[in-house]
Amino acid sequence: MDKKTIIEETEKYYLPVFGRYPMVMELGQGCRVWDNEGNEYVDAFAGIAVNSLGYNHPVLVKAISEQAAKLMHCSNLYYTEIQAKALRVVAEATGMDRIFFANCGAEGNEGAMKLARKYGVSKAPTKYKIISADESFHGRTFDTLAATGHDYYHVGYGPLSPGHVLVPYGDIKALEAQMDDDVCAILLEPIQGEGGVHVPSDEYLQQVRALCDKHDALLIFDEVQTGVARTGKWFAYMHSTVKPDAMSLAKAIGGGFPMGAFVTTERLAHVFKPGDHGSTFGGNAISCASCYATLKTLKELHMDEAAARKGDYFQKGLKALQKKHPDKIADVRGKGLLIGAELSKAGACLVGRALEKGFIINCTAGNVLRFVPPLIITEGEIDQLLQCLDELLAEF
Repeated sequence: MDKKTIIEETEKYYLPVFGRYPMVMELGQGCRVWDNEGNEYVDAFAGIAVNSLGYNHPVLVKAISEQAAKLMHCSNLYYTEIQAKALRVVAEATGMDRIFFANCGAEGNEGAMKLARKYGVSKAPTKYKIISADESFHGRTFDTLAATGHDYYHVGYGPLSPGHVLVPYGDIKALEAQMDDDVCAILLEPIQGEGGVHVPSDEYLQQVRALCDKHDALLIFDEVQTGVARTGKWFAYMHSTVKPDAMSLAKAIGGGFPMGAFVTTERLAHVFKPGDHGSTFGGNAISCASCYATLKTLKELHMDEAAARKGDYFQKGLKALQKKHPDKIADVRGKGLLIGAELSKAGACLVGRALEKGFIINCTAGNVLRFVPPLIITEGEIDQLLQCLDELLAEF
């Protein structure tokens, strides 16, 4: 099909829930993608922080192809070798004991909150409240929607699931005011992504941990976007001394193949009994092959260290642009290759202009350019992107 037909057929049949750009992606390699008209783009968005190894990484392609030729799916009523391998590498990477494989980040968050609810009500029937943060994003399923701190996503879906409380991110006093023994969990992103790349202080996270311990509540970190070496550590919680009781994972864990998970400690593993939770497709053989190959390769390449190094390089370049365009860039922040450049005004127009110049970027929270490129991005590609941004800002 030609470009026009592809777009028309998609718009005719797909529910109108995406604001798509009028381009048809056809091929990816490394940090670059090509549309069906042959135009080349450097991707600084990685499918929304998914393609950690870039596009068509040979190890990942080989792992998926070989597994597909052997066994694609069987139910979780049986064991598979590749799932056992994937479980071990996830446990080693996260520093946690027990894993449940799901299909996306929202499912991971749902599972972690479900674990917290059952833990809470086993202590007291009123211990079911879950506190999360304003400007957070945890998913679009009904319970994750209630935990998400954006009014925009709530419009038209009330009443939302009960038992959820929102507080300002990074404000320990506001959190203390809502905290009591009826809280079963606090759910936070260790760095907010969708909300504008907000990095909390270590002290704040330590105080949150102390509040959870005081009130026997679980601390859940949503590491869907921050996890898997993205921030310069294997998981963002590792930048501080604060270890959660449970974490949700997705995006980069499958290297581009759909996969999610939540992980927890041995202490909490037996809150669930057989039949309490499950998934038809979660932990299927192909997703586990993709997960195993991705994590193993990232570890062999020391990609956590590379993300830290490249992130520092990228931030230095962005701060130089801030100095050159002080009336246009208000702030540069982030960790590793999760970086935000806050603009002085709405920045969505820059995304389209960057596409015209051959670069894929993102604007979130209205005025924050969010950069989450493949972890294999080179300094040369970062330099090309910085040059593009310089040109865009000159006209902004």
